[in-house]
Amino acid sequence: MIQEKILELTEYGLVTGLAAPEDKRFTINRLLELFQLDELEDEVAAAYEKREPMTQETAEDALEGILTEMLDYAAEQGLMPEDTITYRDLFDTKIMSMLMPRPGEVITKFRGLYNHQSAQAATDYFYKLSCDSNYIRRYRIKKDLKWTADTEFGTLDITINLSKPEKDPKAIAAAKLAKQSGYPKCLLCKENEGYAGRVNHPARQNHRIIPVTINGSDWFFQYSPYVYYNEHCIIFNGQHTPMKIERATFGKLLDFVEQFPHYFVGSNADLPIVGGSILSHDHFQGGHYEFAMAKAPVEKEISFKGFEDVKAGIVKWPMSVIRISAEKKERLIELADRILLAWRGYTDEAAFIFAETDGEPHNTITPIARKRGDLYELDLVLRNNITTEEHPLGVYHPHAKLHHIKKENIGLIEVMGLAVLPARLKKEMADLEQALLDGTSIREDEVLAKHADWVEEFLPKYGFTFGSGLEGEVTPEKLHEIVQTEIGLVFKEVLKDAGVYKCTEEGRTAFMRFVDKVNA
Repeated sequence: MIQEKILELTEYGLVTGLAAPEDKRFTINRLLELFQLDELEDEVAAAYEKREPMTQETAEDALEGILTEMLDYAAEQGLMPEDTITYRDLFDTKIMSMLMPRPGEVITKFRGLYNHQSAQAATDYFYKLSCDSNYIRRYRIKKDLKWTADTEFGTLDITINLSKPEKDPKAIAAAKLAKQSGYPKCLLCKENEGYAGRVNHPARQNHRIIPVTINGSDWFFQYSPYVYYNEHCIIFNGQHTPMKIERATFGKLLDFVEQFPHYFVGSNADLPIVGGSILSHDHFQGGHYEFAMAKAPVEKEISFKGFEDVKAGIVKWPMSVIRISAEKKERLIELADRILLAWRGYTDEAAFIFAETDGEPHNTITPIARKRGDLYELDLVLRNNITTEEHPLGVYHPHAKLHHIKKENIGLIEVMGLAVLPARLKKEMADLEQALLDGTSIREDEVLAKHADWVEEFLPKYGFTFGSGLEGEVTPEKLHEIVQTEIGLVFKEVLKDAGVYKCTEEGRTAFMRFVDKVNA
């Protein structure tokens, strides 16, 4: 069986283009070595030759099964320390590394496509490679739950992320005992490329990165292994240096979209609560996708003194966004820097905005850049991370009422209108829907009780009574649709909570006081 799987995986490599036809014998021999086999039997090879050839589509569909059987064999033969998901992920990455082109080959092909065809041709190649190599695990991404929610701010994207495997108890215990290493310093460092991994750090032998020069400095381009949207990429500093939003940040973002005009790119803010999950390494996120925020219109045009050539406005969005656009990116950099510096030091007690308390800074910006034809465009999202006794996790953070659905920080992706919700919700919502159909008590259920107030609030909108069984009154499919709609509306409220200026007359008046401050 294992010899047959070696031939299957080799064919997968040839069909997807990971390996060249000239690499066939070499790849087979590398896989034989990995599985501690001395030979490929003639009858196995002869029988395999009679099979229907793979296509790209059938190869993609077959990969999970091929790797599963290879991993089962490796576990039986004692080639892995334990048969757990952590060790299986380490070993299957090692398997895929047998098919991978060297980094230099990938970079050469990428640059050739970029220079002789287009930026999009280059990224198309690199994205396919990242998927075919199983660095992006297609079969896990397909398990993510995705839907949309229509709101007055546009169509929001909702996802429940299931593609990131949960740690098993044995791996957690092993990670605690493992030697703590500072190499690579974090998951974004360039040293991850080709790294074998360990129980407390993922394997990256099938990982490739592309060097890019941004504003004269060395950066790298890769894809996220957990793609939340189309071609979700990460652009990271060659040096392990902390996140910082400054004038140079705007220049780097605009330089990137100049080189890759089919992509947007943005940065998480540089403060806790309103920042992303990795603040220790300067990086951006981008991709080939248009979020709801990018589609949102300007609600009110504004102007800035000395920048009459720059179009500006407040965006119709639950968070507080200033959109600026111009033909010359230098003008946007200049104005964005002026807005950032004004915001860093801005206090408006009437609007509960404080630049700092007890020496701790609170104001920063989440910037997003894109090209629209000949125009460069920047969305500047005003952020503030102040906390109070009433809101210990942040005043401009999902409030406690919404924590049953979303408690985590609101980073760049969610700012733009895509909810990344915790995996726990898949089972919780299924159990909740069944309890509603059956009429069983939600409040007495240890897990579901946190959802009870929310359900009691929304059910009457659909003509249903909380606490009575709904079977016969609504189909399971319709109830599922209702619950998804209401989750989407919770996410809208999450974004409203995170907005420093609310979408009210009072909020917009306060917003304009800041605009006046920039113009002062």
